[in-house]
Amino acid sequence: MRRVSNLTVKRRLVTVFLLITVYFLIMSGRLAYVQLIEGKDIMERAEDLWSRDIFFEPERGKILDRNGEVLVDNVVTPSLFVVPRQIENPENVAAQLEDILPISKDKALEYLTKNVSVERVHPEGRKLSKEQADEIRALNISGLYLAEDSERFYPYEEHLAHVLGFTGIDNQGLMGIEASYDEELSGDRGSLSFFSDAKGRRLEDRSNRYSPPEDGKHVSLTIDAEIQALVERELEIAESKYDPDGAVAIVMDPDNGEILAMSSRPTFSPSDYQSVEPEVYNRNLPVFSTYEPGSTFKIITLAAALEENLVDLDKDTYYDQGYVRVGGARLRCWHKGGHGSQTYLEVVEHSCNPGFVNLGQKLGEEKLFTYIRQFGFGEKTGIDLQGESSGILFSEEQIGPVELATTAFGQGVSVTPIQQVAAVAAAINGGYLYEPHVVKRLIDPVSDETIKENDSNLKKQIISNETSAEVRRALENVVAKGTGRGAYVDGYRVGGKTGTAQKVGPNGRYLENNHIVSFIGFAPADDPEILVYIAIDNPKNTIQFGGVVATPIGGQLIGDILRKKGVPPREGGLEKEYTWPDQPLVTVPDLTGESVNELQQYLLDLSIDVQGEGDTVIAQSPASGKRVESGSTIRVYLDDTE
Repeated sequence: MRRVSNLTVKRRLVTVFLLITVYFLIMSGRLAYVQLIEGKDIMERAEDLWSRDIFFEPERGKILDRNGEVLVDNVVTPSLFVVPRQIENPENVAAQLEDILPISKDKALEYLTKNVSVERVHPEGRKLSKEQADEIRALNISGLYLAEDSERFYPYEEHLAHVLGFTGIDNQGLMGIEASYDEELSGDRGSLSFFSDAKGRRLEDRSNRYSPPEDGKHVSLTIDAEIQALVERELEIAESKYDPDGAVAIVMDPDNGEILAMSSRPTFSPSDYQSVEPEVYNRNLPVFSTYEPGSTFKIITLAAALEENLVDLDKDTYYDQGYVRVGGARLRCWHKGGHGSQTYLEVVEHSCNPGFVNLGQKLGEEKLFTYIRQFGFGEKTGIDLQGESSGILFSEEQIGPVELATTAFGQGVSVTPIQQVAAVAAAINGGYLYEPHVVKRLIDPVSDETIKENDSNLKKQIISNETSAEVRRALENVVAKGTGRGAYVDGYRVGGKTGTAQKVGPNGRYLENNHIVSFIGFAPADDPEILVYIAIDNPKNTIQFGGVVATPIGGQLIGDILRKKGVPPREGGLEKEYTWPDQPLVTVPDLTGESVNELQQYLLDLSIDVQGEGDTVIAQSPASGKRVESGSTIRVYLDDTE
């Protein structure tokens, strides 16, 4: 038997000791690493296994008008969550939920027995009414949780619907500003986390964790709610009176491209968009629809000819025989027999097609179409709304003498309403083409401070200030003396242009008795503050002329907006030329101090309603100096002065 030396034993003991020491050092290091380095991560993963999250949706940002008026708000609506493992009698609970929610017992049972930690009852348990929420609370059932949710509230209903758009059941933007600015409006959701064991029983010894939601930013628009209300009123009247196929209205500040109002018909309620056909809510007509503009497009031809110094409005003349022959085609004037010899200012006043053909020929193909493209036609304006169309222009190889001639008076090209408004704004504001926009700023929902300002985007200057002044002068004459007399507003200087465009049918031919009639006008004519565009598609039971249908609507809007904005009347404007059956306005005389017998002399132009007893007029309404229609009633109040 071999004996082991003491030295060998000692070596072996030392080796074992070193190995044990190394082992403990490694284990201690690992334990320290786990506790100090990985401990937080491991704890978070463990808590994730134990925790159950109920999410709280943020409040979506409000949409405001330029003055802070709320156009889109939120209302609180609870939503139902269930923790299936906490439900003790799923069959019984499902039967009770069936009586409260629009859900079958079987479907409710699916939610209550699902193999998940937390389940949202969607969509049946979303956006509950107060009554439904109260009934669920009254059940006092463990495992049923009501989380705060919200839904969009549109206080103006159908007003501005296409611009504002709408949201889905999850408050995601689906159209309009709601979609374009969905990221800014949405915010970030929060949560309430509680802890439970493997069987889903709540751990009462651990506190809950709450992460508050971060609300979305408010979006302030360039829209003026008061002006928008005026526009909606006029379109509702037009709908009732003319039963049109559609209608469009836009109000813009021509000095910066800000849209003050925008609407179209047919319309819809954003809170109930499913009740109309998709083509109604999917098409924002002011930016989507394209059609031949008609005579409103003549403003562009006029501006180009004046900028090129091709005509003097007062000195140069044109003889209109009622038609002009171009390339074998006979292009007629709307006035049978023509207007005869006229200055080019009168060509504009009368909206004479042959006269504008002559202006187009003076410009030539290259210059006319260069100006048309400079004014923004043939491409999108860049407005911050979805679904904008670019319109259609003749390609270079398509342009011949006839195409040049018809384009000069607004036929054969296809444009959008917003293109027309942006282009005419440039023609009257000094020549500056702005990118139209409807969003003014983003606002922090807590501090109410502006986060981001959308400045006006000036694209280019197309014509000179002097040319623009001549365009304004010519268009003021149109309203005072020409085809736009229906838009004349007493006391204010108004300029504008009418339009009557034939519609093209499916076969490519013009439809009979089916026109889009329009008017585009601005005021004050010497320093425009507003630009108004009105288009009525196929008005019924009337003469389909822009001057008959659209122009009076535009005039009414312009007058009401100027008064609403507090714009003072302008002196130095043109007097309106009246034609049958229009009657000149009458200035109300000062009747105070007159005796009853002396009132008879005023009955030729006015009716007088006498109130009170006595022989002398002590007060009257309207006040003296006001301009009223012939035959209007003046109320006077009598008393004895002795």
